[in-house]
Amino acid sequence: MNPALKRHMRVLLNIWPPFLGAGIRIMRLGPGWKEIDVEMKLRWWNRNYVGTHYGGSLYSMTDPFIMLMLIENLGKDYLVWDKSASIRFKKPGRGTVSASFRLSEPQLREIKQALNSQEKIERVFTVEVKDESGNVIAEVEKLLHIRRRDEAGSVPC
Repeated sequence: MNPALKRHMRVLLNIWPPFLGAGIRIMRLGPGWKEIDVEMKLRWWNRNYVGTHYGGSLYSMTDPFIMLMLIENLGKDYLVWDKSASIRFKKPGRGTVSASFRLSEPQLREIKQALNSQEKIERVFTVEVKDESGNVIAEVEKLLHIRRRDEAGSVPC
């Protein structure tokens, strides 16, 4: 990614129409794309019929981040795709909700080591969506497909 674009990525993500429309805000994009904090305030346009956070918006606030973090940290020699996701609602979301994404060096090393002996791998990442009191209101599991690109930069079939 272009370094100038990377510097402004938090602002660009915050004005990306799906996030802007849902009221999702990236509060922190840590150095090296290893830490991202996201929040969403309850507004009239992102609440459901019973007055709590709309489930689709809760999922949206977790959707792209693990994939983006892996793409940025693994580099251009790797291909990363979301394969599937699930969300489990634990309790109603009211007020401001948040999610924190963390990617560690041991996780990155393990992925690269696994791809030294396998053509492709799949990894599950879990993120919790919490309310202002720190209570978990939803748990999102993302299954990601990761593989190396071939020498020409394309994806092996």
